[in-house]
Amino acid sequence: MAVPVPRPNEETRLARSFYREPGGTVTRDLSLKDLSACVRDGKGILWVDIDTAVRSQLALLEKVFGFHHLAIEDVMNPNGRAKVEPYDGYLFVVLRAVRLDEQTTDPYDLETENIHFFIGQNILVTAHHGSSPLIDSVADLVMRSNDVIGRGPGRLAHQVMDAAVDSFFPVLDRIDEFIDSLEERVFQQFREEALRDIFAVKRMVLSLRRYLAPEREIFNVLTNRPSPFLAPDIQLYYRDIYDHILRINDSLETYRDLLSSTMESYLSQVSNRLGLITKGLSVVATLSVPFVVVSGMWGMNFAKVPLADHPYGFVIMLFLQLALGAGLLWTLRRMGLF
Repeated sequence: MAVPVPRPNEETRLARSFYREPGGTVTRDLSLKDLSACVRDGKGILWVDIDTAVRSQLALLEKVFGFHHLAIEDVMNPNGRAKVEPYDGYLFVVLRAVRLDEQTTDPYDLETENIHFFIGQNILVTAHHGSSPLIDSVADLVMRSNDVIGRGPGRLAHQVMDAAVDSFFPVLDRIDEFIDSLEERVFQQFREEALRDIFAVKRMVLSLRRYLAPEREIFNVLTNRPSPFLAPDIQLYYRDIYDHILRINDSLETYRDLLSSTMESYLSQVSNRLGLITKGLSVVATLSVPFVVVSGMWGMNFAKVPLADHPYGFVIMLFLQLALGAGLLWTLRRMGLF
């Protein structure tokens, strides 16, 4: 009987790690034994990136690093709220990154991921569920330049957080392109599907504001509150991220106002067009009154009807009806009703 072999990508895949020794040598993808040794040694700089979808990697948070179980519970919740909390020996931060979901037919569908940070004196641990293109980009940067990890856990965490906040900008560019096309779609073409897209983008803007609101408070704390894990010179770099958040928030406020005003303009156009149609139908109905009245009176079954025996009676009544309609039309135009 064949013995099943565990899948290495699911059960035994090592956590991505970088260790910079005090001498400057950088080692990648440490084994469990080497990770434990580096944590006990307390020297050098260690960055461990954990995929919480892999159970063996998730166990490192408790078995190797000894993080608080409440923080580990937050890591296991992929939809937890962004926050910052100080613990004994490290700083715990949760950030939410966003990106456009290219796997759906909706061009305004968002995909989010929570990134968790454990920032210690010489250790940085990041945790996320599944693959993270954002973390991959920072890891590539570390592989190209050893100086990135040599700057310390605070600066390395800044690199990842900066990439997480900057992930909002491509989404803002998509919203900006949509708003640029709104004027033609709403005021020139008056396409009905524009209203559906306005609702979709407005929902996206509200979601982005909800994701961004707690991160503004997080970087306010990381920038201004003294911390043993973030030196004042490192906090200067976090101020740059805080400025990015303020800029994103201002853009979202502007987009929300523009979308609201455009939606009101669209609905006003609908009302105006309905009013014009109603006005046109009312004019047609009014002009038809003389024809209906005259034709009805001369169509009654009486023996003596004026002009009934006249050889040009039909022509006379036709011109009479046209004259009454023209007079009524002239009266309506004089009154400004048409």
